[in-house]
Amino acid sequence: MHLFFLALRTIMTYSIEKVATLIGARRYGEAEATIGWLLTDSRSLCFPEQTLFFALHTQRNDGHKYIPELYRRGVRNFVVETPPSASPGADYPRANFLQVPSTLAALQRLAERHRDEFSIPIVGITGSNGKTMVKEWLYQLLSGVGSLSAHPTASQSLSPLSPLKITRSPRSYNSQIGVPLSVWLLGEQSRVGIFEAGISQPGEMEALHDIIQPTIGVFTSLGSAHQENFRSLEEKCMEKLKLFHGTKAIVYPSDNDVVSRCIRRSGYQGERIGWSRFDERAEMYITGIQDSCKISYIYKGTQGQYTLPFIDEASIENSITCAATALYLGLTPDELAERMPLLEPVAMRLEVKQGQHGLTLINDSYNSDINSLDIALDFMQRRAEQGGMLILSDIYQSGETPASLYRQVTDLCLKRGVSKFVGIGEEISEQAAQIGVPDSHFYRDVEQFVASDVFRSLHDEVILLKGARRFGFERITELLEQKVHETILEVDLQAVVDNLNHFRSFLKPETKMVCMIKADAYGAGAIEIAKTLQDHRVDYLAVAVADEGVALRKAGITANIMVMNPEMTSFKTLFDYDLEPEVYSFRLMEALIRAARKEGITGWPVHIKLDTGMHRLGFDPTADMAALIDRLHHQQAIIPRSVFSHFVGSDSDDFNDFSAQQFALFDEASRQLQSAFSHKILRHIDNSAGIEHFPERQMDMCRLGIGLYGVEPYHSGESQLRVVSTLKTTILQLRHVKAGDSIGYSRRTVLQRDSLIAAIPIGYADGLNRRLGNRQGYCLVNGQRADYVGNICMDVAMIDVTGIDCAEGDMVEIFGRDLPVTVLSEQLGTIAYEVLTGVSNRVKRVYYQD
Repeated sequence: MHLFFLALRTIMTYSIEKVATLIGARRYGEAEATIGWLLTDSRSLCFPEQTLFFALHTQRNDGHKYIPELYRRGVRNFVVETPPSASPGADYPRANFLQVPSTLAALQRLAERHRDEFSIPIVGITGSNGKTMVKEWLYQLLSGVGSLSAHPTASQSLSPLSPLKITRSPRSYNSQIGVPLSVWLLGEQSRVGIFEAGISQPGEMEALHDIIQPTIGVFTSLGSAHQENFRSLEEKCMEKLKLFHGTKAIVYPSDNDVVSRCIRRSGYQGERIGWSRFDERAEMYITGIQDSCKISYIYKGTQGQYTLPFIDEASIENSITCAATALYLGLTPDELAERMPLLEPVAMRLEVKQGQHGLTLINDSYNSDINSLDIALDFMQRRAEQGGMLILSDIYQSGETPASLYRQVTDLCLKRGVSKFVGIGEEISEQAAQIGVPDSHFYRDVEQFVASDVFRSLHDEVILLKGARRFGFERITELLEQKVHETILEVDLQAVVDNLNHFRSFLKPETKMVCMIKADAYGAGAIEIAKTLQDHRVDYLAVAVADEGVALRKAGITANIMVMNPEMTSFKTLFDYDLEPEVYSFRLMEALIRAARKEGITGWPVHIKLDTGMHRLGFDPTADMAALIDRLHHQQAIIPRSVFSHFVGSDSDDFNDFSAQQFALFDEASRQLQSAFSHKILRHIDNSAGIEHFPERQMDMCRLGIGLYGVEPYHSGESQLRVVSTLKTTILQLRHVKAGDSIGYSRRTVLQRDSLIAAIPIGYADGLNRRLGNRQGYCLVNGQRADYVGNICMDVAMIDVTGIDCAEGDMVEIFGRDLPVTVLSEQLGTIAYEVLTGVSNRVKRVYYQD
């Protein structure tokens, strides 16, 4: 859970002693502390001095392992199930550890006791759908209208004398963790609270009731969401109704027989404010809904009317729920009529996107049933001037015969003015005769459709796509929607400078530095990185091949450039662009000498590579030295500028003995080479890890590679490096997918629960490794882990954002500041180099510097 929103309230603080008492904790530590902020995700730390961290256990993580990091960052107060050490007072000076049997229960208990401090109207909202929309619209309707008594009646109105401070759940924070964090938002200025409560199985609502303690209940709707954990709709409804125990009133859709029946069975004692389109006796009777969404009603004998700026059925029903609740809370009919047209949209599951060739795409992937189809068609009809096009897959689990089902589909299509129909799936194709839309086409699967002439001819249409998840309608969307690549690689140039200076701090003033910018500066973009390094006077830049050096020269880079893997065909290029090659074999040396002589070149600087243990490239430091020196003496085309070798394992203490052997070999051979020439030959063997691990072996020059880009090469303690590259993208689309449905091509991921799945515009063509798919890796969405699900596609990946507070357009971090690139490399069984250099050139680089 994110913590940043907590700063929006005027905080109420508690002493650590008070907190310990409230949650019944055993306290380790005696430091005085004041608590104003609750934290459950270490990455969301904002105010460490007043933060209380709850070390929660989840299915995939354990908050206890983040205690050392948080302590280092200034947090001194922790709620734990197990103390972090046998002597927490000695190991964590001036820290307080509150030990409890369950950190989640303690979080909920603290929020419950915090709620006890407020005698204000609290609206508790539950239901299968519409909770967030009702909450947000109630907030919009009530905000700023004035004060409100704790127990309003129909005759009381909101006073316009002072603004009404409303505290509400952030977005969809309605879970066992989200609800206590939401209630903790209540502050000294709060006058009304509006909180969501969501459940997925029996026994969950009681804890949420005790935390929220609503005075007014709102039941939005009852549907099939999370039905798999309940034996019947009645059982689920009765569980939801537990939220309203002790409330003074409940607003609910009385036309829903199950809801009405369950309220009667529950023996609810408060005022029942049912709204109905059919029952004139209802407390809120809807007398009419005009095409312009002008809604007329009678509330407790008083007539009223308002206009809604939305036309879909779900918005209409949610607005009625909001109207009944607002009127109960004291909003007058005139105020309601004034405020309803001003409602702003809340992210809906029915998505409208601009497509190519004049297309308008309506994605409805929430339900695949006949009722939701009617709502979606109604939505489309109000947007299509001359009919619209429906792309529909097989409809599963309807409980009807296929012939009867698709006759109903025809009736809906004709009623809603569908002018073109595309059916995808074997069953719907078999029922083609039942589809009465004249312009109809049928295909076995999505691939057959996208290969058809009908698909290629689409233009200037309003298209509703409604398909069961298993059919992969996202493929259609990907091909039809306007392409705006929202994936970028942010590169922090100041971090490059800071990392350079960090490694320079290990070196003597006279020790030179080579900075590796091969492979497009490890994916960060060689030209900008080179310019930055040149400005900070590094002695050499190093690239892999001559073409990389040419690009730098053409971009105005004048620094010395070393080419680590020169090709036989590149010698002329080396000479033309003043590039200095590595020489690692007699064959390469002879070819280079011949090429230089042909060009009339003498004294061209080269860098001699010795193989001291890598056994990759290089001269033998014992067997080849005499012949190497002799050949260099008997020619004038090239001259050794430096001699170097590679440590095999400078990043690990396990190889210290071998590293010492390598250094001894190199030291002797390089001294032998130097003694044969009167000019200074630079000697270098330390790489990034070697600079930190073996600073005594820095010699004349060091080579800085991966460390420059913020990846710690030698883990000897807390890293001082800054992250340079952050690969991020955005959520394109969110969709609810039911348990048992599969994600992506080949059905590799089958969901074990009802899930919220996000599509993000990054795929293997951008450098996102396909091996991360099917829950083998994860990214961060608003700071929280989201597994990759399904096979990663060329341009799109799907991630599981169930339980994460997010919306379309929110940022997704693939790797970077909050998700180290080393996490991905470990998941892939590779190294950070591969992940960084794998980011393709079609990903835009965005550079910034503090």
